[in-house]
Amino acid sequence: MANGLVMGGGLASEAMAPEPECTGWTAEEEPASLEKGLFQEEDSCSDCSNHDKAGTSLQSFVLESKTLFPEIFQTSQLLFYERFRAYQDYILADCKASEVREFTAEFLEKVVEPSGWRAVWHTNVFEVLVEVTDVDFSGLKAVVRLAEPYLCESRVSTFTLECMNELLDLKEHRLPLQELWVVFDDSGEFDQTALAIEHVRFFYQNIWRSWDEEEEDEYDYFVRCVEPRLRLHYDILEDRVPSGLIVDYRNLLSQCEESYRRFLNLRSSLSNCNSDSEQENISMVEGLKLYSEMEQLKQKLKLIENPLLRYVFGYQKNSNIQAKGVRVSGQKVTHVVSSTMVTGLLQSLLRDKLCQQPCEEETEIQFHGDPLSAINACYEGDTVIVCPGHYVVHGTFSIADSIELEGYGLPDDIVIEKRGKGDTFVDCTGVDIKISSIKFVQHGAVEGILSIHRGKTTLENCVLQCETTGVTVRTSAELLMRNSDLYGAKGAGIEIYPGSKCTLSDNGIHHCKEGILIKDFLDEHYDIPKIIMVNNVIHNNEGYGVVLVKPTIFSDLQENVQDETEENKALKIQTSGEIDAAEKVDLEELIHCATGKMELYANSDISEQIEGNCEIVNELVAASTKKGQMKKKRLSELGIMQADDNLMSQEMFISIVENQFRWNGKGSFGTFLF
Repeated sequence: MANGLVMGGGLASEAMAPEPECTGWTAEEEPASLEKGLFQEEDSCSDCSNHDKAGTSLQSFVLESKTLFPEIFQTSQLLFYERFRAYQDYILADCKASEVREFTAEFLEKVVEPSGWRAVWHTNVFEVLVEVTDVDFSGLKAVVRLAEPYLCESRVSTFTLECMNELLDLKEHRLPLQELWVVFDDSGEFDQTALAIEHVRFFYQNIWRSWDEEEEDEYDYFVRCVEPRLRLHYDILEDRVPSGLIVDYRNLLSQCEESYRRFLNLRSSLSNCNSDSEQENISMVEGLKLYSEMEQLKQKLKLIENPLLRYVFGYQKNSNIQAKGVRVSGQKVTHVVSSTMVTGLLQSLLRDKLCQQPCEEETEIQFHGDPLSAINACYEGDTVIVCPGHYVVHGTFSIADSIELEGYGLPDDIVIEKRGKGDTFVDCTGVDIKISSIKFVQHGAVEGILSIHRGKTTLENCVLQCETTGVTVRTSAELLMRNSDLYGAKGAGIEIYPGSKCTLSDNGIHHCKEGILIKDFLDEHYDIPKIIMVNNVIHNNEGYGVVLVKPTIFSDLQENVQDETEENKALKIQTSGEIDAAEKVDLEELIHCATGKMELYANSDISEQIEGNCEIVNELVAASTKKGQMKKKRLSELGIMQADDNLMSQEMFISIVENQFRWNGKGSFGTFLF
């Protein structure tokens, strides 16, 4: 057991490297240098004799205090897979919740030295050096005495030797193992002791819940509770969970613990009451309410602990941000963001932005040191002017009101960099939002750079350096993107959802997995998106320039499109703005017309780009026409003999002209069947 505990599991390549856990102490060694010695692979363990320095494989750190304590084993920075394997293979295995304490005691008895080691007794009030004389494994406690010389650091008052002896006498010299930090020893004799106590400490601080024993007492406790909570803990350390969701989770946890404490007190009081008394009946009703409240809180906790459902929960939360509306005074405010304000910059702002028309009424100006605080202070109609500089933010730009966010200068001079992986960079839900002349930079993110949930967002003269997906245009939302540059997305540069409107003009979309992804809109519950693409350069993407997602069954249905010419008149396609809005043509005429119009712009050098425009039009025409056929069929089944062609002809508007598709890995256009 002791040897197995220090072996890695072959998952090292997938392990996450978390930030240091907060202990209130300062590590002497950097986190990167610790990973080698912790839970070594079996081969590396067997080669210990070849190392220059035999003995311990763990690192040490010193306490941040005025008292000169000896060095402590550094064990708080274990990786996810190291803890996972320890709990799954050595400590808990397939135990029930009611057997956790028993299994833990058996594990400790096999690996922990029963005596002869020193530790620092660490509490929120003081640290004191003690010596372990025995271990009560079943009680998860150590029998200790004060070490010599007497070393103590207190944050409240001075603890004398006599006071500390009295405190130990009250505790019968028995201290919880999780409150002890093993003193460093380079011989390697106490490595297993330090690691084992670390696993116990971490488990009861971060994994165990006081109500776990009252849950379903099945053998899947590790799978049901330990693994999801462990993953959540490391996802939080890795900034993979939205900050708002972390706050919600901790609040829910505190509420649940408080409800459970009240429930236990009430249950205890009921056991002391006389049977059939009025007080007992009242208490039973209160107990049922508390139990119901606690169950609801536990379900919410499990929802966030589930790695798949927590992101759905997070999306719903972000998309329901409430707008503040207009100020009570009705006044609009201009927010100026600058890390430092100098007289020259202020004069330029007054001349170019703040006092362009002297006859206007006075405008209130507020100054901010970072863009996030400025946006959080905005009300309907406000303007945020960001001065040149490099700004680092750690939260989400949640824009729920119609505001203008503009950079004062060129985008490359006004850089807003996002730190933290769990939050979306910019969330837009306002009716009319304008963003211009700013460069947004993402690093190591798991969410997109800009998400438009509803309303209209205009993006002009911006640079988007993405990490995951780029811009997401949700159902019923509208994006107008002009003269902007988007690159670096590991997914699609732009995702267009059914029922949305997307206008792209004079943009560059490049070096993404896919350029533009159009979500499936053939389902009867989806509306057709309205797409305008004019004079964009879509190049150097790994996959296609534009991808249409559609169901596999559609490829079979497509064969019947040409046989139903009357039903091919349900769609209006504009390719150059010259087609009469009332004109109806069949599918073949639409494609021919679209191609003919595009050829007006073509020459021998850009024929490939024009073909790309035609290919996109052809596919969207076919998909949209089929949707029209399906809709007519459903109306007919409902007893409506003739569908309103005029209404259906307004369902989709496409303008795809003068776009250039260059050097995309799989071509200009493709489809993804599911």
